[in-house]
Amino acid sequence: MDQRFTDIIQLIQQSRRNAIKAVNTELINLYWNVGAYIKQKLIVAEWGDGTVDELALFIQRNNPELKGFSRAGLYRMVKFFETYAQSKFVSPLVRQIQDTDNKDGIIVSTAVIQFGFQAQDIKNTLLAALSWTHHLTIFSRCKTEEEREFYLRMAIKEKYTKRELDRQISASLFERTMIGNAKLTSLPGEFRSDITNPFKDNYVFEFLNLHEPHNESDLQKGLIKQMKNFILELGRDFIFIDEEYKVQVGNKDFYIDLLFYHRDLQCLVAFELKADEFQPEHLGQLNFYLEALDRDVKKTHENPSIGILLCKGKDSEVVEYALSRSLSPTMVSAYQTQLPDRKLLQRKLHEIFENSSTGDM
Repeated sequence: MDQRFTDIIQLIQQSRRNAIKAVNTELINLYWNVGAYIKQKLIVAEWGDGTVDELALFIQRNNPELKGFSRAGLYRMVKFFETYAQSKFVSPLVRQIQDTDNKDGIIVSTAVIQFGFQAQDIKNTLLAALSWTHHLTIFSRCKTEEEREFYLRMAIKEKYTKRELDRQISASLFERTMIGNAKLTSLPGEFRSDITNPFKDNYVFEFLNLHEPHNESDLQKGLIKQMKNFILELGRDFIFIDEEYKVQVGNKDFYIDLLFYHRDLQCLVAFELKADEFQPEHLGQLNFYLEALDRDVKKTHENPSIGILLCKGKDSEVVEYALSRSLSPTMVSAYQTQLPDRKLLQRKLHEIFENSSTGDM
């Protein structure tokens, strides 16, 4: 790089980091207050569980561009609020917090009255210093207040990616640290403010209504796009829904490579593309996706979802269909006559990978 211009590049990069951090802060603050609002309504019995379903449906119908506010997403926000609202290392939410200088010990700061309920501003707290994906990992996997606080601080201090955070929790870093007699309070309280990677989060881009698929290689994205175009060319019965379609199971997100709706069969059709040899767990993963689709996405009048697994090994192409066990033989036969022929898909899969290896993508 021309050394004359490095200062300008650094200014641009720093501003981008600041912008991402600012959006993430707003997002975490929003999720906290949505969770607090719903929790308040549930506590006073003004809302029931069905009302939360109605809210999710209302948002979907009236503001389809808003992502992350499904029933599962809304209850995650409630869980987020519940997890930290009563923790001993969180200042009580019912009083005004005066000492905002001691940010190490404060998770929640000054409360303000907005929108008909007591909203909290947590923008200058530890909670706002991590992405939503990080929070999902911490409050779903950590069982105690002390453990959650430990990973909150460590994730910020060490700039953990989501994968690294998962790995450290699985490796019992907290337990090993406690056994080593390292006190939580001895962890550094000053955190670097130039965190970048943790904020490159799908939820940030959804919040801004920008398309940012989950982390896949450019090659994989190209393969998925080519397969999508091929499926659409097969006939008008296939209606494209989305690439990298997100399904939520518990506090984890999973992504289906391609999701279509088949008009004649009246069912969802999920495609998974694997650039490696067929493994039985690939089919298990696809069946897992189908269960999530049937539970949370499929309409009551629609038929059970179908999965098609496409694997390109070194010397062969494998195509497997995943069908619900509840299907009658008649329905299975109908599915088989309407779905793309296995050999046709194998040939296309071979062609796509051949083109990618020769740089024709």
